[in-house]
Amino acid sequence: METQTEQMVEEKSEQFAERMVDSLNRASIILMVSIGHRTGLFDTMAEMKPSTSHEIAAAAGLNERYVREWLGAMCTGGVIHFEPETRTFSLPSEHAAFLTRKASPNNIAAFAQWIPVLARVEDHIAEAFKHGRGVPYEAYHRFHDVMEEDSGQTVVAALEEYILPLVPGLVERLKVGIEVLDIGCGSGKAVNLMARLFPNSRFTGYDFLEEGIIRARMEADDSDLTNVRFEVLDAARLDEQQKYDLITAFDAIHDQPQPKVVLRNLHNALKPDGIFLMQDIAASSHLHNNLDHPVGPFLYTVSTMHCMSVSLAGGGPGLGALWGKEMALEMLSEAGFVQPRVEQLSHDFQNYFYISTRNHTGN
Repeated sequence: METQTEQMVEEKSEQFAERMVDSLNRASIILMVSIGHRTGLFDTMAEMKPSTSHEIAAAAGLNERYVREWLGAMCTGGVIHFEPETRTFSLPSEHAAFLTRKASPNNIAAFAQWIPVLARVEDHIAEAFKHGRGVPYEAYHRFHDVMEEDSGQTVVAALEEYILPLVPGLVERLKVGIEVLDIGCGSGKAVNLMARLFPNSRFTGYDFLEEGIIRARMEADDSDLTNVRFEVLDAARLDEQQKYDLITAFDAIHDQPQPKVVLRNLHNALKPDGIFLMQDIAASSHLHNNLDHPVGPFLYTVSTMHCMSVSLAGGGPGLGALWGKEMALEMLSEAGFVQPRVEQLSHDFQNYFYISTRNHTGN
């Protein structure tokens, strides 16, 4: 006869097994959501009345057999509604509000792409667990594509209305004309947007990956921007003195191979009254403070599979995406920045915005 303790253990085991099965299903749904985003199926279905798989495939310009099987995953996953009598499928409007390109910046389907991107380096990461070294940026297929869309929904979409106004008087200074540097600019979306918004200011974007710089230059050329330039440069090699009124770093510091050197270089590159605006993940440096983080498992996974690893690949400390507010403030102070403060936007639970100044002595 089972004791009460044995029954409790068995119940907990069964609950855990159920949770793991549920996680398996949810992970599968996310993979299919990524497919739905990349193929445009969500965008297509959002504009359609209830339709058959053949009608949906034709409207999207896709193969019906693949669409039909994808619909099976989406229906059993509760994403798409199926009407058995008419054998038609529909995307509820309340779901489309978080799954279509028109829903940006609330399009969760765009973020779902990170799962297959990270899965492609699973073999490399598993080996890294043994040898302790990192996985370099070039191993990450489609990284720039997904990062561009990600930052487009978060940073770029909020830049004019929410982020820049966090610094009192900054928008007015940009309108008059100042020197601006963006470190780790990637494909240059944020820099090019600011260059369009503030034609009297001059903008520079640095990134050590040439692929992103090429994309940034192409966009600037297409927009006929003459107040922006992009260069391939490792921020750890930045050697400019008191040149910029504003330096920005959007999700770019924690995965640096030499983050302390980079922060020191940025401090030196600011004018005495210059501002450093750094966006990074909203988290604590201490695990126990992150246990209830709404996307904690996702962020620690991204960190393990990318942020921490690319830093280690360059011989860095591997701070990780959740290096946290406590460590970030400490490193900013060590680099010479004064009065660093942390802001958070009411609609954005995932990011902190650190605002610092260079000391007025110029030391």
